[in-house]
Amino acid sequence: MTSTDISTASGEASGTTTGTATGTVPADAAIADLSATSLLRFATAGSVDDGKSTLVGRLLHDSKSVLTDQLEAVERASLVRGQDTPDLALLTDGLRAEREQGITIDVAYRYFATPRRRFILADTPGHVQYTRNMVTGASTAELAVVLVDARNGVVEQTRRHAAVAALLRVPHVVLAVNKMDLVDYREPVHTAIAEEFTAYAASLGVPEITTIPISALAGDNVVTRSAVMDWYTGPTVLEHLETVAVTADPTDDPVRFPVQYVIRPQTPEHPDYRGYAGQIASGVLRTGDPVTVLPSGRTSTVAAIDVLGANVDVAWAPQSVTVLLADDLDISRGDIVVSTATAPATTRDVEATACHLHDRPLRTGDRVLLKHTTRTVKAIVKDIPSRLVLTVPDDKSGIPQEPASGELTANEIGRVVLRTSEPLALDAYADSRRTGSFLLIDPADGATLAAGMAGAAFADSAAEVADSAGSAAPAADGWDF
Repeated sequence: MTSTDISTASGEASGTTTGTATGTVPADAAIADLSATSLLRFATAGSVDDGKSTLVGRLLHDSKSVLTDQLEAVERASLVRGQDTPDLALLTDGLRAEREQGITIDVAYRYFATPRRRFILADTPGHVQYTRNMVTGASTAELAVVLVDARNGVVEQTRRHAAVAALLRVPHVVLAVNKMDLVDYREPVHTAIAEEFTAYAASLGVPEITTIPISALAGDNVVTRSAVMDWYTGPTVLEHLETVAVTADPTDDPVRFPVQYVIRPQTPEHPDYRGYAGQIASGVLRTGDPVTVLPSGRTSTVAAIDVLGANVDVAWAPQSVTVLLADDLDISRGDIVVSTATAPATTRDVEATACHLHDRPLRTGDRVLLKHTTRTVKAIVKDIPSRLVLTVPDDKSGIPQEPASGELTANEIGRVVLRTSEPLALDAYADSRRTGSFLLIDPADGATLAAGMAGAAFADSAAEVADSAGSAAPAADGWDF
């Protein structure tokens, strides 16, 4: 952070930050306070029966994050199933089908905290047919824990989940080599698996990889250090979760402020008040900053910033604020306020990587709604040129592609070319996970069809799909754009 003062804030990463008009603290101290009470969102992934839910249950149990009645319910359920000890996986596998089959189907979210950090955990399923659930759980994660059964090593689903984590730009990946008790806690087993996984993840561009040998069932290296793996000197899983760096300097990012609501009280006390409410997606916003409103392109200056009714001089992501501008501009929900110096180019032609989430296939020519931040516009799928093969390494890009024949089915990830009815201020997903992502929605029933990531991602170049960008036939039903 620069030496510019930041208004006193509670440091809550959820965006409910408070401030005062007069109380200010140095920027470095404010960021330090944010880091001290930071929130880490992380997801668990891995193949079927690698022990994801058991790891999560052990993490919650040994960190004293399980209520007494929850533990008693798990003990009763375990006895009914003929188990002598509590099955900690039942703390997250709450669906009847999950408990009957002993697998994870839906994403299970759990919230817990230690004196050092707060956590939101997403326990994602391991089956191939639930890859879309893993995408959902990891889409907001800052760290992914990928489990591997020490007996089986790196398998197809391990590579698939590593590829999804890399595709979603998850900055930190932890390889947890589980069930070390079943291989007699042998160091060479862990070393061989760690080397294979690290090489594959590095080829995908994962920036940070940490490997930890564990036994979730016995509790080795989950919360407490293992007494039988003295050859391992690194952190336990919880120690790594508590200390991994997740608070980025907001001044490094361009200002992006999607408008959610326009506040016009028109009361005797506030006859001319016009504020634009929303959550800062990235960057630091200060009074006096020149800004541009997109997609209109009109410019103005930040006149004031309100946070929970108090006026402040500066605000940063992810605070929820109300911004007042020096000029009366035509601004509504869906517009985005950006720094004039770093304003993105608006476009109606979108090339992206999309994960298809719906059972109905996504096909070339489909009419959809595209939701980007707070803006929703009509769009046409112009082309689906290729799909990603997430299980086989490629010497060039790490993830090979194959022709998609103009269609994506459930759980498939591929390249899409879209044409929107109105311009969008899209960043590349590689630059901003928040303003580079979007959803495709069925206009008939509002169902979410796909999650998209703008820009090249793991595809080669835009030239591959340029030739087919105009392949859809014109329509006379309001969707011809």
